[in-house]
Amino acid sequence: MSVSEQSLREQFLDTWRISSRITLYLLDAVAGEALDDVAPTKGRSVGKTFAHLHNVRLMWLDSAAKDLSDGMAKFETDAALDRASLRAALEASASAIEMLLGRGLETGKIKGFKPHPLAFLGYLTAHEAHHRGQIMLALKANGHMVDKKVQFGMWEWGVR
Repeated sequence: MSVSEQSLREQFLDTWRISSRITLYLLDAVAGEALDDVAPTKGRSVGKTFAHLHNVRLMWLDSAAKDLSDGMAKFETDAALDRASLRAALEASASAIEMLLGRGLETGKIKGFKPHPLAFLGYLTAHEAHHRGQIMLALKANGHMVDKKVQFGMWEWGVR
């Protein structure tokens, strides 16, 4: 069975959308006071990890398609972080990354990344999943674990 180019394009972009929604799903489940939680191995707080995801997206946008990051700002190290500002930033940068991925499909490349746009999607998804795992570890270590529905829900790509 052959899948049309349009269908593959939509599946490709939808994969990014799902991954982004899962990040937001986790953010929405984190208690406000838990944004300051840090894993026992140190590192970024939960809130700073969400900010890092946005900042890395902006780094790629600034490198590959500066016009797509217009109006967006990175979170500075000392920024006060709350769920609303993190969510708004993550939504905006996710949308811009989706546009970058769409352009990459058209041209066959993402400026500054090798080998191709599908690998870039894999890179972004793996990077964000890695940090979602770090967030879960920090939450668990600090007694703020999200409920089981959310824990399992992050793996339900067909409904996110």
